[in-house]
Amino acid sequence: MVRLGFIALFAGIVIMVAALDAGAGPEIVTWPMLLAGLGVGALASQLGSVTVSAVPDEQSGEVGGVQNTVTNLGASIGTALAGAVLISALTASFLTGIQQNPAVPKEVSSTAQVQLAGGIPFVSDNDLKAALDKAGVPTETANAIVKENSDARLAGLRSALSLLAVVALLALFPGRRLPTRQPGAASNQTASSEAEEAEDP
Repeated sequence: MVRLGFIALFAGIVIMVAALDAGAGPEIVTWPMLLAGLGVGALASQLGSVTVSAVPDEQSGEVGGVQNTVTNLGASIGTALAGAVLISALTASFLTGIQQNPAVPKEVSSTAQVQLAGGIPFVSDNDLKAALDKAGVPTETANAIVKENSDARLAGLRSALSLLAVVALLALFPGRRLPTRQPGAASNQTASSEAEEAEDP
């Protein structure tokens, strides 16, 4: 079940990466997110059972607390890592795009590179167009910058999602070492057998 969960999560992310396109609408996320959500649900249910059943009942509370802590820590680190990849890819793609776009004057691309070297904000095309119009940027140049922004956003999203897909794929290998039976079941069975033998005259 855990391995099926990782496969569903991986498949959902890959489908979303493949469906990302400049003209795509919000409907493209429905099936990929449903598939990824099923994978996460399968993981959450089974991994909790494995960890809690691996210890005696009196220690299940402590183990559950440790699992929740590690889960939250992993989610935080994963979100930060994916966000860092997204912003890095977005910035690199946007700056490269405006430098190579003949519709963007050299002085504009040089100024943008200096001002945006620390990271480009994730803004919509409409917000960027409004800001460029307010700054008095010529229409042809503004349209070229907005197009590069749109392409850079897609590149950033693809990079971040690809990283998460790789993590889900790599997690399949250690997942093979998970026990196929609840760890506590065997030890409880052994303890019951020993107790029965001790009671026999």
